[in-house]
Amino acid sequence: MNDERLIRTAGLAYVRDRRMIQARSVGKSAFYMAGGKIDPGETAEQALHREIREELDAAVIDVRLLGVFECGAWGHPEGTPLEITCFLADLSDDPTPTSEIAEIRYFTRDEYAAMPDVAPGSLMVFDRMKALDLID
Repeated sequence: MNDERLIRTAGLAYVRDRRMIQARSVGKSAFYMAGGKIDPGETAEQALHREIREELDAAVIDVRLLGVFECGAWGHPEGTPLEITCFLADLSDDPTPTSEIAEIRYFTRDEYAAMPDVAPGSLMVFDRMKALDLID
């Protein structure tokens, strides 16, 4: 995508007991992929390491690319494009929400899809993870 409104993010697909972690930021209603925006000059993997430390107070280890997902950005003006470079990874410690994260929760694909507010990018990752038989 070549759009000045494009939001480029790095996301973490971390699984525990066949459920994938999602984070809800303070003041937001939807759960999203843990991770965040890629800063200028930063690679997606560098952003993943920084964002997961900032959000979950843990380091990512054994990082491998899951894929790049493109959709509209939930919670932004209509037509704002989002690109999530998503990685499978393990964590060095149990994830602990930091001050910018109100809550973390693990979901199956259907549990996430049943939430009142669903981020399209997260749902795309849930679908890929279920197709790979990594989550229920």
